[in-house]
Amino acid sequence: MMKNSVFYILFPLLLLSLSGYGQLDSINYLEEVFLTDDKLKDFSTGQSVITINDSVSKLSRPSLGAVLQFNSPIYFKENGLGMVSSPSFRGTTASQTAVLWNGININSQFNGQVDFNTINTAGIDQIAVRGGGGSVIYGTGAIGGTVHLNNRLSFNNGFEHELFIQYGSYNTVDARYNLETSGEIWSLSISGARNSSDNDYSYPNGRENLNGGFYNNAFDIGVAYKFRPRNYLRFFSSFIDGERHFSLIRPSESRTKYRDFNSRNLFEWESRISDFKSTSKLAFLDENYRYYENINSERFSFGESETFIARNDLEYFGFRNLQLTSVLTNTYTDGEGSGIEGNSRNIFSAAILMKHELTEKVTYEAGFRKEFTENYESPVLFSTGAKYDFFSFYTLRLNASRNFRIPTYNDLYWNPGGNPLLKPETSLQGEIGNNFKLKNFSLGLTTFYIDIDDMIRWLPGDGGVWRPQNEDEVHTYGLETLSEWRKQAGPGILGVTAIYSYTASKNQKTGKQLIYVPYHKATAGLSYTYRRWNFDYQFLYNGEVYTRSDNNSKYNLNAFTISNFSGAYAFGKDKNYRMGARVRNLFDEAYRNVEDRWMPGTNFNIYLNLNY
Repeated sequence: MMKNSVFYILFPLLLLSLSGYGQLDSINYLEEVFLTDDKLKDFSTGQSVITINDSVSKLSRPSLGAVLQFNSPIYFKENGLGMVSSPSFRGTTASQTAVLWNGININSQFNGQVDFNTINTAGIDQIAVRGGGGSVIYGTGAIGGTVHLNNRLSFNNGFEHELFIQYGSYNTVDARYNLETSGEIWSLSISGARNSSDNDYSYPNGRENLNGGFYNNAFDIGVAYKFRPRNYLRFFSSFIDGERHFSLIRPSESRTKYRDFNSRNLFEWESRISDFKSTSKLAFLDENYRYYENINSERFSFGESETFIARNDLEYFGFRNLQLTSVLTNTYTDGEGSGIEGNSRNIFSAAILMKHELTEKVTYEAGFRKEFTENYESPVLFSTGAKYDFFSFYTLRLNASRNFRIPTYNDLYWNPGGNPLLKPETSLQGEIGNNFKLKNFSLGLTTFYIDIDDMIRWLPGDGGVWRPQNEDEVHTYGLETLSEWRKQAGPGILGVTAIYSYTASKNQKTGKQLIYVPYHKATAGLSYTYRRWNFDYQFLYNGEVYTRSDNNSKYNLNAFTISNFSGAYAFGKDKNYRMGARVRNLFDEAYRNVEDRWMPGTNFNIYLNLNY
């Protein structure tokens, strides 16, 4: 399906290049960790960033959506346990949250979204969440915020193995294995995982979750080679294979299933000469799905796309306290599917970034980006940010940006109904952040405002055919707080984390709140470690949501609270083995994230974690 001519587009861009990490047990601010995506580390001066490490993610189910549900302000609309899970970040739609894998945008070429239940966290070393716009660096979809999936490769660490096995209610199996080995000039990381479940839990109305079984397999590999001083080659590859039988609302409905196979491959060459650092990347993303309207039939609808990305980041450090970076990217996509004739598009983008440490207390940054393509007219994007350390305990952050989302393959080419004249969605937005740190306590308080124009909406047209139009204007504003407290409590260590978000997201034509955007969401975590014992409690509150655009309260989904509790015992000479058990939905709350899609009641699992 791929045309040979694409290599003549991508290869010259590659030639534009020049010939500490710690394990943490809590949510931490960006400055305290090392991220493989250095643009996130270097150019988030005025924005809030949460990082979630492996020890935190293991308290949740293996899917990315379950991890973020309890550890971020993002609201998730989930069609039942293990089914389609889509985010609403700062009141925006699912396609306005960009997901980055080692700095590469992996949102679907067909619908512009990522299903967060299809991503297994086993092969991810660190998850980071950045609120607000990021299109200048990360391109389309980075309006509400960005989710970053990062890998690490280290040298001189010998062999490290980790095995994690978990079994629980509904015949749910979660198995993960990681191997890391490295020498002086090379590094290798391999991980594999399987997550499966019969998913046959009971509904509050006495029915059972029918046709809800699923499985997904994940395999990840990372390789690094240091072939000269300050020259590195890195390769990352990820494969995901899954099948889901979509849950039925009524027993009389046809049983369906969905199969998907996605692969991501990234090759990097990092070179440092004098005051320059060049990082060249070649990425290949393969997206394939098949949907069976009848589980017993061989007939299916499908979609498949191949995306090639060539990118060069050139950084200059010759000025004192000033960093300059250029980012040149070429993205070529070829896709087809049921209802979509084969189409390709080529997008070239250029960005310039600047960061200046004016004084020890004042840092500011700015960036601009422009895309060039025949498929749509792209606006000039910008981003500015600043940070001022007023006192040792208080920092003020400011950010303003213009961001966008391009029309997807479905928007442009769906037959019948695609609209090749669509314009990108654009947004102007700003935020003000306040960070406080006092001994063992930290607090982040952020207010934000987003003005979205030309929002794409599918509407009925002539002959009853639905077509996408640049129709809506949306204003979203709100407040986010993130806090953490850790202290020696008697013979043990006590840790508390809390996140709260208030979000108003209004359609300016109607004045109504967008559907599936709660005004209030809050999460909290409490952990206590005593010698070889560790106990954790997780809490989630989701406010009520509207399911109709006219905000008819008759169809609201009620607010709900969920509590999870887990306990574990560490054994072995170095406490590197752990056995534990969890109870999810401790108080058997009857709740839904989507109309008619009930989530499970109280359920249990046990696990064994071996590090050697």
